Amino acid sequence: MFSDKKDKNSMEPTVSQNRINEGTHLKGDIVSAGFFRIDGSIEGNISKPSKVVLGKSGSVKGKLNCEDADVEGRFEGTLNVSGTLTLKSTAFIQGEVVVGKLAVEPGATFNATCTMQGAAQKNASVTPEETPKTSLFDRNQRFKTIASSKSEVSEA
Repeated sequence: MFSDKKDKNSMEPTVSQNRINEGTHLKGDIVSAGFFRIDGSIEGNISKPSKVVLGKSGSVKGKLNCEDADVEGRFEGTLNVSGTLTLKSTAFIQGEVVVGKLAVEPGATFNATCTMQGAAQKNASVTPEETPKTSLFDRNQRFKTIASSKSEVSEA
């Protein structure tokens, strides 16, 4: 009599999911709080999605700000990912990238300047006393040592 089963005919997408299908081309800026799957092409800026999946046939030219991103397609522009950026083997990235974490599969093309979030904070917190001492494996230090020992020998 009472059933917990939901009507399977009502296949309404949830508010938090967005999809740009293959063959669709959008020009303009997009602001959303939800998940994005892009198989078409977008020219413009995308802001605030929780996660973006750029499919093999997908392309974005512009600026993308999101929490996490999986890229299989083509991206050109500025990419700002606060969480993890995963580049699949078919990915092509060109431009500027700022990420929290980066995972790259073999075969991906990554022609970008990349900055890791938090790296500036870690480097700024290092005091001069904490800077590492020179290593025996430091080529410049070895040359200085060799040059100073040669000058000592020539003076004698």
